[in-house]
Amino acid sequence: MKSMNVALCQIVTLDGDRRGNFVRIENAVREAKAAGADLACLPEMAILGWVNPDAHKRAYPIPGPDSDRLCKLAADYAIYLCVGLAEKDGGCLYDSAILIDRVGNILLKHRKINLLSELMTPPYTPGEDINVVETEFGRIGLLICADTHENHILQRMAALEPELLIVPYGYVAEEDQWPGHGKVLENVVKNAVRQTGACVVGTNLVGEITHGPWKGRVYGGHSVAVDKTGEVISIASDRDRDISVVKISA
Repeated sequence: MKSMNVALCQIVTLDGDRRGNFVRIENAVREAKAAGADLACLPEMAILGWVNPDAHKRAYPIPGPDSDRLCKLAADYAIYLCVGLAEKDGGCLYDSAILIDRVGNILLKHRKINLLSELMTPPYTPGEDINVVETEFGRIGLLICADTHENHILQRMAALEPELLIVPYGYVAEEDQWPGHGKVLENVVKNAVRQTGACVVGTNLVGEITHGPWKGRVYGGHSVAVDKTGEVISIASDRDRDISVVKISA
């Protein structure tokens, strides 16, 4: 894998605040680019929020207005960009993520497979496919949050031999379980490294769930990057915005 600088863009995301979340995404991308990042990685559901049922009415297809705006952002800053966002396809709502190249082309889309369907009514539709893409830096794969809890999903990814695995997270727990819950996230990412043999970059968010059975639980940050030997190379702040740039290579 060619050496690259990857930014873990741990931002505050507010449920339903599309305009504000786009402001926070662009500010993070601008900061990442200024710090020399080749790739900016954002969290899960960074535009409308996770398990927000309003997304059934407000989400767009991919490609569509939200993804088009993200593609323009990547091109404007000449940076690779990975973002988690809601995707509407017919009557289905997907928890998706896209990888965009530095000229604004969508290289890869992943629909989350492992869902906690009881947390939203109607629930997300599960994805099925797992893919990687060849880039100028090497082979990159994409999963989302709880996908990395399932070894059979990680083993499917491992068969594709990614060199870098990007995982947007929405890692959440009761308020008093942080910062300890950050260690749980770290161990999940380390297991993803063991299962896939890839470097893994997991970007969590900061905020609060405002809908459903887990209303009031908080996203505590602690984004983490782990190299292919299993060594932690970056852990982001506890419950605060953080833009961390790390160098990743073979």
